[in-house]
Amino acid sequence: MRRRIAFDRVTAPAIAVLLLMLAAAVFVPLLARQDPLAIGDVIALRLVPPFSRDSTGAWHLLGTDRFGRDLFVRMMLAARVSLAIGVGGSLLAAAIGTIAGALAAWRGGITDRVTMAIADALLAIPRLVLLLVCAALWQPGLLTVLIVLGLTGWMGVARIVRGEVLGVRARPFVEAAQALGVSHWRVLWPPRAAQRDRTRDRRDDARCGQCDPSRERALVPRLGIQPPRPSWGNMIAGGRDLIVSAPWVALAPGVALIVTVLAVTLLGDRLRDTLAGHPAPFARQLAERT
Repeated sequence: MRRRIAFDRVTAPAIAVLLLMLAAAVFVPLLARQDPLAIGDVIALRLVPPFSRDSTGAWHLLGTDRFGRDLFVRMMLAARVSLAIGVGGSLLAAAIGTIAGALAAWRGGITDRVTMAIADALLAIPRLVLLLVCAALWQPGLLTVLIVLGLTGWMGVARIVRGEVLGVRARPFVEAAQALGVSHWRVLWPPRAAQRDRTRDRRDDARCGQCDPSRERALVPRLGIQPPRPSWGNMIAGGRDLIVSAPWVALAPGVALIVTVLAVTLLGDRLRDTLAGHPAPFARQLAERT
């Protein structure tokens, strides 16, 4: 029986926030009168406060940055990059981890030992060290960030999927399918792998937020999207020295990042609730308190 996501006081606002963010990321940069990458009269337009007009009479919802560029338009342009990194990095890490964990558990033997040894070795190394190595080897850019997030985030998924496949592999229907000549891939693939997918989803419900490289971008300046192309990460990092004189430069993308991560987490919690067939504690408690 198919389960449907229950729309409540938590799920509906989360979906609305994500849809609004996606729509704004698509249409706001297209409809903006000013190029979000162009630098105009810096002296006259720089650091205009939110809800104010500049010297030319243009109104800025979230103010301007140090180069006089509209912060709201740049933030929505950056949302394209940050959302692509979050979703793409999460999917890539989940795909690599699922394939590696499933093959390790199914094949067993040397394949299992080598795969888990590699995963354990990478888990033992701090992620910052891996990011520093990747930053030294590759040129910065969107593709580099996606590859780095995929290569440094698959290990936990692989361990979880391996444990689930080992449990499912011992069940009678797997032996019956093998006796009937069913291929290995059909046994591993849905709907027989539904339990494995539910467990993997518990690991991935907030991975989109973790994949945004704002923290790593601040620690490793050479890694990530480079200015003038905006992302929430480099906008936050670029506004750190203005946090006292012009706090909106860093706070606006920071709030957007927090709201998006919270919406993804709440929606993932409800999706996990629907797939697992039991109440989601965090979403239920939050709905009861509000």
